Amino acid sequence: MWAAGLAPPGVETAALAAVCAAAAFGALLSGLGAPGRAITILVWAVASTAAVQLTGGAGGPLAAWCLAPLAAAAAFRQSGLLAFGAAAAVGVAGVSALAGALLPLPQAAENGAGWLSLIATLTTVLGFAAALISLHAAAAGEARARDEAETELREALDHQPQLLLTLYPAGRILTAYGADLVSAPPRRLRDRQFADFVALEHQLAVDEALQTAARDGSAQVFFAPAYDPNGWLELTLRRLTGNRLAAALRDARAQRARELELEQARASAEQQNAGKSRFLANMSHELRTPLNAIMGFSDIMRQRLFGPMADRYTEYAELIHESGSHLLELINDVLDMSKIEAERFELAREEFDVRDAVNAVLRLMRGQAERNGVILRGVLPAEPLEADADRRAIKQITLNLVSNALKFTPRGGTVTVTVQAAGDVLELIVTDSGVGIAPDDLERLGRPFEQAGDAQQRAAGSGLGLSLVQAFAALHGGEMTIESAVGDGTTVTVRMPVLGLAPVTPVAAPAAEA
Repeated sequence: MWAAGLAPPGVETAALAAVCAAAAFGALLSGLGAPGRAITILVWAVASTAAVQLTGGAGGPLAAWCLAPLAAAAAFRQSGLLAFGAAAAVGVAGVSALAGALLPLPQAAENGAGWLSLIATLTTVLGFAAALISLHAAAAGEARARDEAETELREALDHQPQLLLTLYPAGRILTAYGADLVSAPPRRLRDRQFADFVALEHQLAVDEALQTAARDGSAQVFFAPAYDPNGWLELTLRRLTGNRLAAALRDARAQRARELELEQARASAEQQNAGKSRFLANMSHELRTPLNAIMGFSDIMRQRLFGPMADRYTEYAELIHESGSHLLELINDVLDMSKIEAERFELAREEFDVRDAVNAVLRLMRGQAERNGVILRGVLPAEPLEADADRRAIKQITLNLVSNALKFTPRGGTVTVTVQAAGDVLELIVTDSGVGIAPDDLERLGRPFEQAGDAQQRAAGSGLGLSLVQAFAALHGGEMTIESAVGDGTTVTVRMPVLGLAPVTPVAAPAAEA
């Protein structure tokens, strides 16, 4: 056209130059993401407005370029930008119409108006065509991506190890994916009743689980399938919208087998433990009878009740009596623990003054405290402290705690026994200034046959002392606590709700000093 001398005048050239510059500038900005593309649409709107105004406004040959911002926005394939482009196009058209009505605008040359109109129409149509092709390609790509994602998801659902269902609370199955766990392929489960695949004896439990999930939002139940009474399935339910339930069904036979094995192992362990306790109880009874005879006869010999005896034999009799006494104490501890573990120990409750029981132990242990060079003190109430408890158990608690304290307290140390009331709770506290207990040993103490200290100290007992204290306290509804640190001594506190008296002020009992 231009070669034939039909080149447009200056205003037409300016209009075309504005649009070309806008196209070039927009191409540069379009790679900057959404902000750059928005600026591109604005540039197109300004350039289109200028071109339309330079060629006669809304009635000129380039009026079709009012749609240029919309075509540019469509090419970007973003819904937000498309709305922005449409608004820009409406703005360009509005400005062009208003300018044409109110302002004198330059008119395109007569011989170039047709070509300008053709160029504007063709470029606008091509722009929209390119945008439509781009949109179609994008839509096709998204459709392919959705199809691929759906195929992958369906494949994952079909090959995962569980059976995934959606169903109504009444039991009708809506969809099914995954493993064949109910003797029917998942694709054939639609519109069937879930109860058809449940063993008759478990149908009520499954129905209750469905109703619970619909009401509370979730439920879980185990059941045997109808096709295999020896099988075992776990059904987990979650509530969905629209009165539907999501269900996951998995094979729980391995879990059930493990649980049965654990249950059998537990029952076997309990049976063996009960047998051990019975054996210890019977053995203790059998050993106590001859020991009593040995101690009785050795005591007769020790005291020379039937006449004089050589000093060496007297020493032997003393050793026999001492060893028998120690062995009898161990046997009594074993017998008490075996009775407690077998739940055959019965408390002989009575009302008595706790001070009498504790004083009896203090008198008994003063000799050992003097031999060990340890000060044994008692801090007891000045007034009677009546308790409803087992007198022998209170004595045994005090004796075991004091014996332990003396064993771990070096010469020159102190062991203090405090008895006090805290409401209806009897507090029996034994504190020593001994070597203390390491944290690792402290965690173990209180369990039968567990001991602390070095090898020599462990050899001096059976490891049942503190476990018996804890057991006797528990039988009275109380507890035992231990506070200790290496080098700072030990405090053992036993609390038992066996009193009905108000607290009284304790006073110090006479001390036994070495």
